[in-house]
Amino acid sequence: MFFILSKILYYVALPVVWLVVLLLFALFTKRGRYRRLAVRLAAIVVLFFTNPFIINEAFLLWELPPKRLTEIPVSDAGILLTGITSLEKSPHDRVYIERGADRVLHTLWLYKTKKIKKIIISGGTGSIKTIYTTEAAELKKILLLAGVPATDILLEDKSQNTRENALFTSRLLQQRPDIHSLILITSAFHMRRAEGCFKEAGVNAISFPADFYSKDRSFFPNSLIIPSAEAFANWHLLIHELLGFITYTILGYC
Repeated sequence: MFFILSKILYYVALPVVWLVVLLLFALFTKRGRYRRLAVRLAAIVVLFFTNPFIINEAFLLWELPPKRLTEIPVSDAGILLTGITSLEKSPHDRVYIERGADRVLHTLWLYKTKKIKKIIISGGTGSIKTIYTTEAAELKKILLLAGVPATDILLEDKSQNTRENALFTSRLLQQRPDIHSLILITSAFHMRRAEGCFKEAGVNAISFPADFYSKDRSFFPNSLIIPSAEAFANWHLLIHELLGFITYTILGYC
């Protein structure tokens, strides 16, 4: 039930939904005063949420900062959180990686530079539909193609959300007394919630943020005033994550 409700909440929180509701209200209301108010609010929504400088500042505030590789100690394993592959695209003879590929690329970087000895991939389908495979299984294919031995890859492929990532990975680790030190790898915008969930589940790991949506601060016109469709889309992601973090905190998940 929580999984389904979280999906519904995601759509309610989208600024594009707010924009459509305001425009529909302006179109069908018979009261001129309310129509003008709805149009003004719609204009504010567009101007605010398409501004690239504002969304970049928001991500700079929310994302955990990157860590230099020299700061990362050699650890027994890295925990790679999924959420970056599409399981609903045919043909199913390849892996479709979406935005967030840095999660797996930076995990490989840590492995190849011998910062981590094993890779734990955590993630089921993340979908309400019945899917033919799991994200963990898909990312394992990428790691195998990259030369990581199968013996160095562990799968947790039952979880459907961040809390389950933490709980099910904790259970897996209880069966692996040889793994003591851990690195947690996920997107920078998602790291606060992931970090909290893993601590709550009793898994102590060093955070390694990847997949940054923020950029170095810029004051050029294209960053300050020119509207951006990407900025509008990125607000969807950030608002969803903020709501997820607040919900998890209230429920005691992180």
